[in-house]
Amino acid sequence: MRRVVLLLLAPIFIAACAGATTQSAGSGSRTDLGAPAPAVDAVKSGSAAAGNAVQQGIPNPIVVNPDRSVILTANIALRAKDPWATSDRAQAIATGLGGDVLMLNQSGTPDSRSASVTMRVPSARFGDAINQLKQLDGEVVSSTVSGQDVTDQFVDLQARLTAKQSEEQRYLALIARASTIDEILKIDASLSNVRTQIEQLTGQINSIKSRTDFSTIVLTVSPAAVLPGEQPSSGWDPAKTFTRALAALGTMLRVFADFGIWLLVFGWIPLLALALVLVATRVRSRPATPVA
Repeated sequence: MRRVVLLLLAPIFIAACAGATTQSAGSGSRTDLGAPAPAVDAVKSGSAAAGNAVQQGIPNPIVVNPDRSVILTANIALRAKDPWATSDRAQAIATGLGGDVLMLNQSGTPDSRSASVTMRVPSARFGDAINQLKQLDGEVVSSTVSGQDVTDQFVDLQARLTAKQSEEQRYLALIARASTIDEILKIDASLSNVRTQIEQLTGQINSIKSRTDFSTIVLTVSPAAVLPGEQPSSGWDPAKTFTRALAALGTMLRVFADFGIWLLVFGWIPLLALALVLVATRVRSRPATPVA
């Protein structure tokens, strides 16, 4: 009798367990769908950052895959009230991030100055450098951020370098077993050629590595346009008046000196003409001698 009861209750118990399992699985699925996806949040935050960068006038650095070798370059043009001071602050930003300044050009008068700075910063701090340049006083005229992917070239050079290093080891093994001078000379010539190629490949790899490890930023700063209402008042300046008076005096003295030189060089010509006229007048004024 107990066996019959157990057989009747077994299907009911199995169905109840299956229903509970289904309900718990369904609730778990609903929990996963309700939670926000981290990737979506990242995209939203990236879009917000990009929007802020557009408002600042300078684009955000290009998103680069860390597994790729990319050469990053930025060109930024600003207008500022004091371009020299702005370029000095840009230099401080570059050196503060572990970079250096490749070129600095500051020119112009106190009323119209301009500056140009070429900087290198570590690629890992490229975004920090761009963000700090946004904080400089001035108006962004134009800005570009570009990247050149050299991963394939870098991998190819490394593969060629590995092959040449293996070839060098084979030549070293051969020269150790060489028995004649002729064999040694031939192997040594081939070994020297391989080592030259190894040095060339190493130099190319180091050049690409330095350009990918450090990014270049070119900043050009021009003077900001002064509004008509902001024109400085033209007050009396004794120093400027004295300077202009000295300049006028110097110009007048130069004119007198030039006139004296011309008179000294060409003054004898009218004197000679006057002497000839006097001689001719005297000759004509003499009475004619009567003929006997």
